[in-house]
Amino acid sequence: MTTLLIRAALGVAAAAGMFASSAMANSQANCDWYAKTALKQQQENEQRKCGFVGPNWTNDLKAHMNWCIANPDQFRSEAQRRDQQLSTCKK
Repeated sequence: MTTLLIRAALGVAAAAGMFASSAMANSQANCDWYAKTALKQQQENEQRKCGFVGPNWTNDLKAHMNWCIANPDQFRSEAQRRDQQLSTCKK
C-alpha cells in the first residue's frame, strides 16, 4: 500500500513538473512574440516619425523581454496599446 502511495505521489509530482515546464515554455513563447512585436512597433514609430518615447518605445529587445517576464499578464494589452498609439500617428 505504501509503495502504491509513493508511486501515485511521484506520478502527481511528475505531472505537476510537466505542467510547470509547459507553462514556462508558453510564457517564453509569449514573451518572444511580445518582444519581437514591440521592436516592430518601435521601428514603425521611427519610420513614420511618430515621436513616441519612453521605456516601452525602445529598440532594446532584452528590455522588452524583461518587461514581459515581469508582467506576464499584461503583454497583450501593452502591444495593443502601442498599436492604438501608432494608429493615431499620421502615415
